[in-house]
Amino acid sequence: MRILIVEDEKKVAAFIKKGLEEETYAVDVAYDGEEGLFLASESQFDLIILDLMLPKLDGLEVLSKLREKKVATAILLLTAKDSVEDKVTGLNKGADDYLTKPFAFSELLARVRSLLRRGSADAKTLLQVGDLTLDLVTHKVKRDDVEMELTGKEYSLLEYFMRNEGKVLTRTMIAEHVWDYNFDTFTNVIDVYINHLRKKIDKDYPKKILHTLRGVGYVMRE
Repeated sequence: MRILIVEDEKKVAAFIKKGLEEETYAVDVAYDGEEGLFLASESQFDLIILDLMLPKLDGLEVLSKLREKKVATAILLLTAKDSVEDKVTGLNKGADDYLTKPFAFSELLARVRSLLRRGSADAKTLLQVGDLTLDLVTHKVKRDDVEMELTGKEYSLLEYFMRNEGKVLTRTMIAEHVWDYNFDTFTNVIDVYINHLRKKIDKDYPKKILHTLRGVGYVMRE
């Protein structure tokens, strides 16, 4: 899952980014409203965390312009403003949730997970392809009931593949959803991580579920 943080306070942005990356999300950061609007309009995100008090373009303007552009990505507003009127204004302009500063990261994370579940095709917390399962709450991965230890990036890759079972995923698509905006797509990092993942989920099993389509990309299927 890929998340955009639009927050001009760099310490706050860094705190949120670090916490979300530890939860295996791919995270991009914009430090003003104009940059946030550009990234949110030009790239695909699963969630946007948007501060209201931003330089160049305030959060409500960014929110309004994104909805005018028919960008349907879930948006969580972050702000020091805590009046009922401020909350109502944000929600009426198209926000999906509202969190006031200061906040506990655990609450932010709970709201992020809730919005991501709400925005997915279904609200399942367990993904399954054949005998491979991934628990979105506990982050446990099992194949044939044998638990596997994955790195954060391997987990993100696997989640993306399992959410798109049967679909061919190109290296560009994988880079955009699992890595951040500054990722160099000309490196072989994606191939290295996929090879690591394949060794863990496929190597010891006769039936392979992660396949390479040469010159095209990768696909996960039974």
